[in-house]
Amino acid sequence: MGNEILHFWQHLPEKMTPIIFEIGPVKPTYYGLMYIIAFAMTYFLVCSRIRHERRFAQYTNNHIKAVTTQIILGLIIGARLGYVLFYNPAYYWQHPLEIFLPFEFSNGMRFTGISGMSYHGGLIGILFAGWLYVRRAKLDFWLGIDLYVPAIPLGYTFGRLGNFINGELYGRITTSPIGMYFPSAPTPELRHPSQLYEAFFEGIFLFLLLWPLRRLAKPKGAMLAFYLIGYGSVRYVIEFFRQPDAHLGHVLLWMSMGQVLCTAMIIGGGLLYFYLQRRPH
Repeated sequence: MGNEILHFWQHLPEKMTPIIFEIGPVKPTYYGLMYIIAFAMTYFLVCSRIRHERRFAQYTNNHIKAVTTQIILGLIIGARLGYVLFYNPAYYWQHPLEIFLPFEFSNGMRFTGISGMSYHGGLIGILFAGWLYVRRAKLDFWLGIDLYVPAIPLGYTFGRLGNFINGELYGRITTSPIGMYFPSAPTPELRHPSQLYEAFFEGIFLFLLLWPLRRLAKPKGAMLAFYLIGYGSVRYVIEFFRQPDAHLGHVLLWMSMGQVLCTAMIIGGGLLYFYLQRRPH
């Protein structure tokens, strides 16, 4: 029985398909579904907070609808541009049409879909898009940060589950029985299911840390500092189990590009908290 469970676990990625169903050209994917669930969960958690926490009284349901729509756009654009700039700038400098068009032009024209999204670019896009909205609506930016940040990690869990179902972002080779066989990997060896590690630690674990702090964190805006330090630290460790991008490998000593960016997050979070503590209120 134990061997059967272990065999099922290790070969689970081979049994999964990224497509939910097919009706002609319509092929909805689990990856897209996971993102819809993630955005919906974040939206409802934020709406619940403005109903039950009086300090967010300046934010209405209409504000939440509008700012959520804007940060979704910021996420998509930022994540794509982040991948282009952080992970493959030389290639996209020579193929700029491929940044936002779902085609490859290097050998004729071939439909590929848009692949390659950067978490860190998405984070920058979210912050910029949110700042643009609250500035135009004359709302408090740092208050909005405290409103949204505690709800984000739980939604992020579903994005990583989408990566797992897609069989992408798999981990490094391992001899541990917890490893899995990923059909998209270059070699048929057990690999860490690093997407699941990220789903738990960057999602559920970080949510359980930040959500209780939502009423206690001071000064205003401190939730972003805690998030940057928390996410950066967790992701930095998980990167030791995740397969680095083949065309990059280790970019600085032992560190992958993800670890370099997470180091910047941790430092940035510390500097932000220092700034907020000394900022006039």
